[in-house]
Amino acid sequence: MILTARALRKEYSRGGRPFLALDDVSLSLAAGEFVCLTGRSGSGKSTLLNILAGLLTPDAGSVSFAGREYGAMDDKDLSRLRNTRLGYIMQGHSLLPNFTVLQNVILPRVLFRRADDPTARALDLLEQMGIRQLAAQYPASLSGGELRRAAITRALLPAPELLLADEPTGDLDEETAADIMRIFAAVTEKGTAVLMATHDAEAVSCGRRLLTMRSGRLV
Repeated sequence: MILTARALRKEYSRGGRPFLALDDVSLSLAAGEFVCLTGRSGSGKSTLLNILAGLLTPDAGSVSFAGREYGAMDDKDLSRLRNTRLGYIMQGHSLLPNFTVLQNVILPRVLFRRADDPTARALDLLEQMGIRQLAAQYPASLSGGELRRAAITRALLPAPELLLADEPTGDLDEETAADIMRIFAAVTEKGTAVLMATHDAEAVSCGRRLLTMRSGRLV
């Protein structure tokens, strides 16, 4: 298994009262799996993805990537993991406004430098996303759908072993959403595991396995 989560628990306080965002959640993903995660807003999907990405620490339970537990990693190790082996597409676009689209896409490679130049791969991915012509533009000049495609491109740049996606088609038109699903399907054929949280019925149909969350639990 590329990713294993065991008995995850996360508690928050709302209005002075505690509530469980995650309640004893366990799951695993194998290489090349395309898994969809559904559930109403507030059911715990984003909290789960943030924990699986190593951005949020659970109150109890554990997460392992390729056999190594997150609890045994420091912040630098987790950052390197996200930079080299794990792609995360958050809700919204999360692009830096003072960087061009191309600079935003290759930013992870700048933070953790490697010998090869990522520009050619970044431009090729932007072409696949249909926005190569926007490589020199700044985020302020892009539409919501274009911003989303740029964020997806950035997550795919390192050819991750695991891709986590939180509502990746939420602000895309039907044709573009279908293109994104074809790209996700293609990366799973190359061995990347995909876990996608979505409310999109068409996107759900692309997954090979469906998980549903309700009140912080997988049901």
